[in-house]
Amino acid sequence: MPIYEYRCDACGHELEAMQKMSDPPLTDCPECGEGALRKLVSAAGFRLKGSGWYETDFKSGNRRNIAGDKQEKAEKKTSEPACGAGACPACATD
Repeated sequence: MPIYEYRCDACGHELEAMQKMSDPPLTDCPECGEGALRKLVSAAGFRLKGSGWYETDFKSGNRRNIAGDKQEKAEKKTSEPACGAGACPACATD
């Protein structure tokens, strides 16, 4: 569900509201009561509900971070010769 940002043109109050995409925009400011709320253009945040969205749902064994495996694999690859045989300039060691 998206989280939208609003600012009141009358008093400058800013707020965030969790709304469905189909909900109409808010218009009344909760601080001053004026109908001057304006939705700000920003990267809308959102909240993921249900299972399957969190790191803990995809863990295997006692590993703490699956994403760390990609970094470890990349580090291992950089220590190996690019061509695999050591014959190319990238593999040459002086």
